[in-house]
Amino acid sequence: MTEAIQAYLHSVKALCPEVTANELNYIESGLTISKLKAKQIYIDANSVQRHIGFVYSGLLRGFYIDNNGNQISVKFIRENEFATHFSAFITQNPSKYYFQCIEPSIIVNIPYEHIQGGYEKFPILERYGRLVAEEVLKILQKRIESFLFETAEERYLKFLKEYPDLIDRVSLSNLCTSLGIERQSLTRIRKRIAESGSQH
Repeated sequence: MTEAIQAYLHSVKALCPEVTANELNYIESGLTISKLKAKQIYIDANSVQRHIGFVYSGLLRGFYIDNNGNQISVKFIRENEFATHFSAFITQNPSKYYFQCIEPSIIVNIPYEHIQGGYEKFPILERYGRLVAEEVLKILQKRIESFLFETAEERYLKFLKEYPDLIDRVSLSNLCTSLGIERQSLTRIRKRIAESGSQH
């Protein structure tokens, strides 16, 4: 499991190159590892997240359950991404989403208290925290704007372009709810794309 921890520390260094060995040692001292099977829940909705999860291997989806009891996927979290409802995590409020493994996953857990302690001890870790928050905000903003300004087909094409490796790893129904597209509509969109591709 040391590979998982090293991968996370490497991601810290990539985002914040000036981080020192001393600071990395501090981070490492608080880390734990979760090994989860497919369909296992990593974070429960309505519970306070005591740690943020860095996905070393595997794939998760974040979803909520609507008033009709349907599971609505909001995000897929793959290798080198964080599994967390970030705004709830930093305020230590209950998560609004479930995070469930689609595939067997190995996740590095970074505890909330350990992160806060790092901010107080090392200014560079506070900077790292800010950079992570900015990345999360950019992803969230992009998702909101895609629903405001793009058609269903544009959202699907963008997903194909940005996550080509995920198209075979997520179910059609999860993909549909994530993109906000009815299943029949997505089938039509895929057919149209396939036909236009074969005409070139």
